[in-house]
Amino acid sequence: MSDVTAPMAGKVIDVKVNVGDTVNEDDDLIILEAMKMEMPIVAPASGTVKEIKCNKGDSVGADDVLAVIE
Repeated sequence: MSDVTAPMAGKVIDVKVNVGDTVNEDDDLIILEAMKMEMPIVAPASGTVKEIKCNKGDSVGADDVLAVIE
């Protein structure tokens, strides 16, 4: 199982996957806005999305777990 974490504090502007989706390594999962830039958060490994721990519009901190891939 792999936790997908935020590299820095920011705001979630889009969640591109749903629980149960199959993803490949480097697929975009979440779009985070930080320092006025859009930053794609990508899958660290291939697998199935088991949990999404954020919603569009959420503010997140550095190292917060955003999703779980199994």
